[in-house]
Amino acid sequence: MKKILILNGPNLNLLGVREKGIYGDQSFETYFEELKSQFPNLELSYFQSNSEGSLIDKLHEVGFSWDGIVFNAGAYTHTSVAIGDAIAAINTPVVEVHISNVHQREAFRHHSYLSKNCKGIIVGFGLDGYRLAIDSFTK
Repeated sequence: MKKILILNGPNLNLLGVREKGIYGDQSFETYFEELKSQFPNLELSYFQSNSEGSLIDKLHEVGFSWDGIVFNAGAYTHTSVAIGDAIAAINTPVVEVHISNVHQREAFRHHSYLSKNCKGIIVGFGLDGYRLAIDSFTK
């Protein structure tokens, strides 16, 4: 059974509560249960942290033995060379996901320190972007 980690960065623990016009009104925990039912043949795991170091530690922990990582690094996408380096250092493929279309938002969100080290990028499809990313590991 393939093992896929969904890794969420800062403020994504507030999905369903914060800026509903951008991020929707569903909590990630509720959505994660839906994903598990949609992919019964995968072992899905979920980890969220507001701490850059904890996200890097999790990448190191699973990045040499799991089959895929779906990663929404939140604002760290646009600021963290260290997370980009951590993705480059591991063997497990990573798909970068963003709920909103970051290219329709503030200019500082148009650059990612992660993208060049990722298998692919999914932006602007809401929470469904996570499903699309998981699906990319089933092909």
